[in-house]
Amino acid sequence: MKKVCLVSLGCAKNRIDSEMILAMFPADRFVLTNNKEEADLIIINTCGFIESAKKESIDVILEHASCKGKLVICGCLATRYEEDIRREFPEADLVVSINDYEAFAEKLRILMDEPLIKAINPLRRILTTSKYSAYLRISEGCNHFCSFCAIPLIRGRFRSRPFEEVIEEAKTLNQEGIKEISVISQDTTLYGSDFKGHRPNIVDLLKALEEIGFASIRLLYLYPSEITDELIDTIASSKVIAHYFDVPIQTASNRILKLMHRLDDADSTRLLLHRIRERCPDAIIRTTLIAGFSGEQESDHKKAVSLLKEIKFDHMGVFAYSVEEGTFGATLPHRCREATKQRRVKELMEVQKGISYELNKARVGSIQKGMVIAADQSHGKYLLRSSYNAPDDIDGEVRFTSSVPLEEGDIVTIKITQAFVYDLAGEFIEKVE
Repeated sequence: MKKVCLVSLGCAKNRIDSEMILAMFPADRFVLTNNKEEADLIIINTCGFIESAKKESIDVILEHASCKGKLVICGCLATRYEEDIRREFPEADLVVSINDYEAFAEKLRILMDEPLIKAINPLRRILTTSKYSAYLRISEGCNHFCSFCAIPLIRGRFRSRPFEEVIEEAKTLNQEGIKEISVISQDTTLYGSDFKGHRPNIVDLLKALEEIGFASIRLLYLYPSEITDELIDTIASSKVIAHYFDVPIQTASNRILKLMHRLDDADSTRLLLHRIRERCPDAIIRTTLIAGFSGEQESDHKKAVSLLKEIKFDHMGVFAYSVEEGTFGATLPHRCREATKQRRVKELMEVQKGISYELNKARVGSIQKGMVIAADQSHGKYLLRSSYNAPDDIDGEVRFTSSVPLEEGDIVTIKITQAFVYDLAGEFIEKVE
């Protein structure tokens, strides 16, 4: 049996690619391992989104370059800098661009002298999440070409997955015991816009997914100007779709939004966020900001601070702007100093810290329903995922205690008894199923 070690870097969309890659290897010929030293084949699925991600990918390649196994480099970095990777890492036996994944299997068959390696297939994955939770990708690529983002340069133009294929995959996941899915893509709200008549759209897809039998469905990556009242109302009225809105706004300055090539403006975004709260009063709203975009002045930064205080996002992440070659942003003058970027990141996080704590204190006494995602039965300690927090630790934890033994995947209700800056704590009430 040959041993395969795969290192997956970057986002959940890259994770899905890794899960499809793992499924290429027949179980009677290959065994998966986390030990790079014993692996006959090492695959590094890289990320190339921003500078820090590129550095991590390069560090991981260097860490594995001296191992005895065949070395394969794929993913976003390998797509964006394919020739550079080939030149700088002669240790690599294969460098495979995302654009060449249809030929991935054949290249591996030759490299490993294994004719039974399977073609990559979106309906065939080896899940790397828990056995009760999975991601469901509904489209690929992006049409927006935001001036700070290289994703369209790497992943190409937007293309929806066929509706029937998405539903087939969702049904398979459900039959395999998956209880919650996170619906993802580069632009989730745009689903179906490239179909004839622009249907089925994201609302049609959500309604079909609701019928399958999941305990929870969560949407991630919602572009502000594409969020319709129909979508808000569909989420608000659902007992299955998490009342969770992941709306990256990037900045609150119209001037900077234009430089970023965003389609929305600050006023329309502000109205949208208030509308979400009005139509879905229990909504959890998360956003992402970029600090220190080229040309950003203190007045622009203060608008972001002001918006945080007005909207009171439940969760917020902020990144220091990273100049990405090939994007329009890389051509802009008046770049902010790194120290300025980091100061603004810190200031935004400090504002959000206070907001998060106040919101969490208001949740004490509330009831939350969700899925047990970690269990320490011997000490009666557990973690819950509810509408409050998305996967991958991007939001806070919900911890709770229970004298009743519980297992991962159990659906329960708890009462919140304590609040922390980013986390909640509570006590078990009952199992729902």
